[in-house]
Amino acid sequence: MKIKIKPGRDIEMLAGLRERFPDVAFMVDANSAYSLADIDRLREFDALSLMMIEQPLSYSDFLEHARLQEQIETPVCLDESIKSEGDLALALHLGSCRIVNIKPGRVGGLSVSRGIHDTMRSAGLPVWCGGMLESGVGRAHNVALASLPGFTLPGDISASRRYWERDIVSPEFEVEDGVMKVPSGPGIGVDLDLDRIQSLTVREVSFS
Repeated sequence: MKIKIKPGRDIEMLAGLRERFPDVAFMVDANSAYSLADIDRLREFDALSLMMIEQPLSYSDFLEHARLQEQIETPVCLDESIKSEGDLALALHLGSCRIVNIKPGRVGGLSVSRGIHDTMRSAGLPVWCGGMLESGVGRAHNVALASLPGFTLPGDISASRRYWERDIVSPEFEVEDGVMKVPSGPGIGVDLDLDRIQSLTVREVSFS
């Protein structure tokens, strides 16, 4: 379960959740809400047995994330910080994280996503796939990516109906019992819903 946190809405809330649900795997996402000035507060997270703390500091602060990871046991996960394989190389060199959230839409597509996956797997570190506001086409690529062996943590890929009344692919993506199945069809595994696309089209341009 992923929980958003910020200063003043963190330790007490999480402690209550941990007491109520001792066996649930919790990850927390700070969206850069903290700084190293909060180090004493951030150390308190270690007592809560969290899967990770995602992006606790500013996305550009690789060195400060490394200093934080040295001082806490909870794995730091970088999200917005990793926009390229070069960013990952810097993060691993400094020890800025132990987990990476890979979003193809953020890093620039499948090739870079696969490269980040392969590097993390070689380092013995886990990754997970985070979704953005993709249509079914982008979602299909996310699902395919998340089927790679290095994706060992629960992902954040939602069903089509979470965002769209009707998606532009068929069949639409569904989550059953917390699991999304990888399509078995050719290519990206799903077909374009051409009628739906036509109904949404506002302009067409032909090239020859």
